[in-house]
Amino acid sequence: MSRFQKELGVIPRIAWIIGVLVYFGLGLLLFTVVLPSDNHMRMWDPSLQFLCSFCIALVLLAYVLLAGYVYGDAKRRGMRYVMWTLLAIFIPDGIGIILYFILRVPMPRPCPGCARDVPSGFVFCPHCGTPLQATCSNCGRGVERGWSNCPHCGTRLPSGGVQPA
Repeated sequence: MSRFQKELGVIPRIAWIIGVLVYFGLGLLLFTVVLPSDNHMRMWDPSLQFLCSFCIALVLLAYVLLAGYVYGDAKRRGMRYVMWTLLAIFIPDGIGIILYFILRVPMPRPCPGCARDVPSGFVFCPHCGTPLQATCSNCGRGVERGWSNCPHCGTRLPSGGVQPA
């Protein structure tokens, strides 16, 4: 299974159902009511009218599926998924969806000690206390490999760059 297919699996089934119903409903509405009433489009070939109406409906399908993705992705990241979904739906022009992708938090990672999900950025597991990241010997805050000084207290780190976790 590709990464794209896994990400599509995040979208809830109800969002797929709503999206498909909206797609076909809007496509048929455009094809049967809106396009025939337009003077210029009435002259078009019916196959071209059909194609145009369902391509326009495709935009709304994508919007519904993106809102569903925001719901599922925010839920799996431990964010306020209802709030983000409402923002994605009601902030116009897709700006709510763009804001979600800019402001979302990193995925939680499993603790090596207890295998429970821990939010990214934690130095120790809040459930079992297992160290998740190397720490400074002076202040105890997390540091990364390759750093020569602690960015929080300025203490010189060992030559390997970090204290063992």
